[in-house]
Amino acid sequence: MPDRGGGPTGPRIRVGRPSRRVRTLLMTLGVLAVLAMAFTMFAGFWTDWLWYRSVNYSSVFTTTLWTKIGLFFVFGLLMAAAVGVNVWLAHRLRPPLSAMSMEQQSLDRYRMGIAPYKKWLLLGVTSLVGLIAGASAAGQWRTWLMWVNGVPFHQKDPQFHLDVSFYAFDLPWYRFLLGFGFAAAVLSLIAAALTHYLYGGLRITSPGARATAAATGHLSVLLGIFVALKAVAYWLDRYGLAVKSSDFKATGNWTGLRYVDANAYLPAKTILFCIAVICAVLFFATLWRRTWQLPVIGFGLMVLSAILIGGLYPAIVQKFQVQPNEQAKEAPYVEKNLEATREAYGIDGTEVTEYAGRSDTEDKSKLRKDADGAASIRLLDPNVVSPTFQQLQQVRNYYAFPSNLDVDRYSKDGKDQDTVIGLRELNLQGIPKNNWINDHFRYTHGYGVVAAKGTTADAEGRPEFTEYDLPSKGNLGEYQQRVYYGEKTTQYSIVGGPQKEIDYSDDSGEKTTSYKGDSGVNLSSPVNRAAYAVAFSEPQILYSGAIGEGSRILYNRTPKERVEAVAPWLTIDGDAYPAVVDGRIEWIVDAYTTTNGYPYASRTTLGDTTADSLTAANNQRAVVAQQNQVNYIRNSVKATVDAYTGKVTLYEWDTKDPVLKTWKKAFPGTVKSRDDIPPSLMDHLRYPQDLFKVQRELLTRYHVKDAQTFLSGSEVWQVPDDPTNKSGNAVPPYYLSMKLPGETSQAFSLTTTLTPNGRDNLSAFMSVNAEAGTGGYGKISILKLPTGRTVDGPKRVQSQFNSEPSIAESIRLLRGGDSEVEYGNLLTVPLDGGLLYVEPVYVRGGGLKYPLLRKVLVTYGGATAFEDTLGEALNKVFGAEGATQEPPDEGEQTKPPTSQDPTVQEALDDAQKAFEDGQAALKKGDWEAYGKAQKDLEDALRRAEDAQAKADKAAGGKNADKSADKSGDGKTDKSSDKSADGG
Repeated sequence: MPDRGGGPTGPRIRVGRPSRRVRTLLMTLGVLAVLAMAFTMFAGFWTDWLWYRSVNYSSVFTTTLWTKIGLFFVFGLLMAAAVGVNVWLAHRLRPPLSAMSMEQQSLDRYRMGIAPYKKWLLLGVTSLVGLIAGASAAGQWRTWLMWVNGVPFHQKDPQFHLDVSFYAFDLPWYRFLLGFGFAAAVLSLIAAALTHYLYGGLRITSPGARATAAATGHLSVLLGIFVALKAVAYWLDRYGLAVKSSDFKATGNWTGLRYVDANAYLPAKTILFCIAVICAVLFFATLWRRTWQLPVIGFGLMVLSAILIGGLYPAIVQKFQVQPNEQAKEAPYVEKNLEATREAYGIDGTEVTEYAGRSDTEDKSKLRKDADGAASIRLLDPNVVSPTFQQLQQVRNYYAFPSNLDVDRYSKDGKDQDTVIGLRELNLQGIPKNNWINDHFRYTHGYGVVAAKGTTADAEGRPEFTEYDLPSKGNLGEYQQRVYYGEKTTQYSIVGGPQKEIDYSDDSGEKTTSYKGDSGVNLSSPVNRAAYAVAFSEPQILYSGAIGEGSRILYNRTPKERVEAVAPWLTIDGDAYPAVVDGRIEWIVDAYTTTNGYPYASRTTLGDTTADSLTAANNQRAVVAQQNQVNYIRNSVKATVDAYTGKVTLYEWDTKDPVLKTWKKAFPGTVKSRDDIPPSLMDHLRYPQDLFKVQRELLTRYHVKDAQTFLSGSEVWQVPDDPTNKSGNAVPPYYLSMKLPGETSQAFSLTTTLTPNGRDNLSAFMSVNAEAGTGGYGKISILKLPTGRTVDGPKRVQSQFNSEPSIAESIRLLRGGDSEVEYGNLLTVPLDGGLLYVEPVYVRGGGLKYPLLRKVLVTYGGATAFEDTLGEALNKVFGAEGATQEPPDEGEQTKPPTSQDPTVQEALDDAQKAFEDGQAALKKGDWEAYGKAQKDLEDALRRAEDAQAKADKAAGGKNADKSADKSGDGKTDKSSDKSADGG
C-alpha cells in the first residue's frame, strides 16, 4: 500500500534469501541432527535387545515391546479418531452464514487466518492427543496382559460372589477403559465446542439463538456419552467397594465393605446409576427435540442426587446408626476382613500357642543341658562382622565384602552348621589407579567365598573360618571362584578380548586371566560398538584398541537387577544371598507376585513394612517393588543368578498361585517347574525375610480371629525397635537353627519378637520354619505370652544388661581408651516355658579397626551373665559348675551397692592396668604383649564378677534378716521397685 504520510519514503532495504551454500549447510546440519536423534533412540532399543538375547530372555523383551506398541497405536489412533472426527463433524455442521456482529467479525479474522492450514492444523491436533493417549496406554501393558491372560482364583468375594480374578485382573482394565473413555469424551467435547464457536455454531454475544440446531445435537450427543460413561462408573464403583481403602482406627488401612458401604453407598451407587442412564437418554433425545431444557434438568438432578444420596445419606447412616453401636454393626464385616486378609497374606495357617513366659523347673542343671539342644546360638552377627571379614580375608584392597553378610547352612561330616558367608567382590575404589582401562578391562571380578561358623569364635574373638584365603580353600570343595556378578558389581566391564584381566595375587605375584564364559554382548560388530558408545556415553568403546575379537561387555550385574529385568512383573526381595551349589557360586533371589485387588484384604505398603534397622543403614537391602501398595503377596518364584556366567534361572515355587499362572501364560517358557530345582540348590533355599516382615506386621493385628477383640484393639501388638542401636527402626528378623516347644529337633528358622502397642514387655515370639524342602517349611508359629503378667521384651532385657553393676563396669573398661563396644543381634530362644536371651558383644580395640567377639550376654528368668564364652555364660545363669546367681523377684532388680567390696575394687584395678598395658602394646605393634594383656584383662574382670557375686549374696542374706525383723509391722522393702522397667 502507498505511504499515506506524504513525506519522503527513504531507501528501501531488500532482505535477500540465504545463499545456496548456507541453505545446503543448514539442511545438512538438520539432517545430521535428525539422524543423531534417531541413532540415539535406536541405540537404546538395540542394546536392550542385545542384552535380553544374551540372557536368553528375548521373549520377555519382544512380548513387552509388542504389547506396548499395540496399546500405543490402538489407543492413540482411537483418541486421534475421536477428536478428529468430532472436529471434522463440527466443521461440516457449521452454519452457511454468520450473523453480522462484532463477535463474528472478530472470529472472521481467525477463520481466514487458519483457512489455508485447516488440514494441517487438524492433523497436528489429532496427532498430539493421539501421541499422549498412546503413551499413556502403553504404560498399562501389565494391566492388559493380566486381563487377557487372567486365570481364576477359584475363590469368591462374600458380597457379590464374583471370583477374585475379577477384582485382581478384570476391574483394573475396565477402569482404564473407563478413564480413556472419559478423556476421549471430554477432549472431543472441548474440540467440538471450540470448532462450533469458531465457525458460528455457538454464539456468546451475537443476537438470536445461542446455538444452531446442528451444534445443539452434536454437543448433546457428546454430553450424553459422557453421562453414560458416568453411569458405567457408578456401576463399577459398586464392585470397587470390595477393594476400596479407608482408614479405620481398629484395622489401619481397611479394604472392603463396612456397614455404611453395604447399607448406604451400595444402594446409592445403584440409584445414581439409574439416574445417570435416564439423564444420558435425555441428552440423546435432543437429536429430535432440539432443546436443552430436559437434559439440563436431568443433569442437575444427577448432581443433586450425587450430593444427597452419594454423600449426605451415608454420612447420616455413619453418624446415627454406626457410631452409637459400632462394634455390633461392624463385626460381620470385620470377620470378612479377617478371613480375607489372613488368606491373602498366607497367614491363615498361623499356629498361636499360649506360652507361660517363665520356667517352673527347679533343677537348673537340667535346663543347662536343654539349653544346648534348644538352638544353635549364632554368636557371629552377619551385620556386625563384615569389617572383620574385610580385615582378615580381604587380601587385596580391590576386594570387598558387603556391609551385611548372609546366613546359610552347610553340612560337615553329616551335620548341618549355621554359617556366615560372604563373597570377596570387586571394589573399584581400592584399585591402585583409576582409569578407563583399569576400571573396565583389568579389574573385572571378585574372587572366592569366605565363610565362618556362626556359633563359635576363636580364642581371640575372631571368626572360625571354614572357607578362607585366596584362592579360597576349606570345606566347600572345588568350585568356580571368579565373581563377575555380585551385589557390589555395579559398573560395566569389557572382557574376553586382547586385554588381560587381573585374576588374583599371591606370593608369586599377579595372576591374569581372560573371561571364558558366554555372558554379555559381543562387541565384534561395529554397529554394536557404536550403539554401546552412545548408550553408555563413552566414545572410547567405538575406537579403543583394547576391544577386539572376542570382547564382550558385561552390565546389569547385580543379582536383583538381573532378575528384575528378565521378570519385570515380579517384586524382588531385598536380600539376595550367595551359595556354593554343584561347583558354582549361585546368587539366590526370592521374588514375589502381588496384586492390589484382593477383595476385603487390608493393604500394606511394602516399602514401609519391610523397613528395619538394616535397610535404614543399607539401602541395597530394600525391597524392589513393582507395586508398593498391595493386599496379596506370594513367594511364588525362587531365582538364581550364576556369579560367573550371570545366567538367570526362574523356578516356580508356589504352584497354586493364580497370579504366577497368569504371568506364565503371558510369558510362556520363562519360569521352570518346581520339579526342576536340583536337591543341592534346595538345601540352600530359605524362607524370605521381606515376606516374613510383611506377615509379622499383619499379625500384630490379625493374630486374633474374633471380631469383637479385633475391634476393641486390646490385643494389638507392634514390632519393637532394635535395642542394639539407637536408630529407632524396627528390629530385623534373625535366622538361626532352633527347636520350638513340642518339637524333637532343630529347624532352620526365621524369628522375631513382638511387644504390646506402646509398651516394652513381651507379647509374643514369632517364628517360621525357613528350611525349604521339609514338611514344615513355611509354618508360622506364635508363642503368645500371658497378658496378666509382665515378661521382659528386648528393650527391657537390653536395659537390664546395661544397668547390671558388674556388667556396666566391665563395659566401661572395654570402652576405655579409643575402643568401641558393639552389640550383636539379641537372639531370643524359647526354653522350658521361659525365654533365653543371648547377645554377643564385640570390641574394636585400639589400633584394631574391626570388631572381635569379646563377651556374651545371657539372661534367663531374671538371672544374667556376662562371660567370655557362651558356655561359661550359660553355666553361670543356670548355676552349673559352681557358678550360681539367684534371680530377683519378677519385676524387681537388686539395688546396686553404694560402695565396692575391697576385693572387687582390687580386681577392677588389675583390669584397668591390664587394659592400659594392652593399649600400649597396640601402639608398639607388640601382638604377643597385647594378647597377654587381653588375657590378664579377662582374668581380672572374671575375678571382679565373682567377688561382686559373693558380696551381693552376703548382702542379700543380711537384707533377708532385716526384712524378717520388720515383717511384724507389715512393712516391705521397696528398694528394688524402681527398676521394673529396666532403668
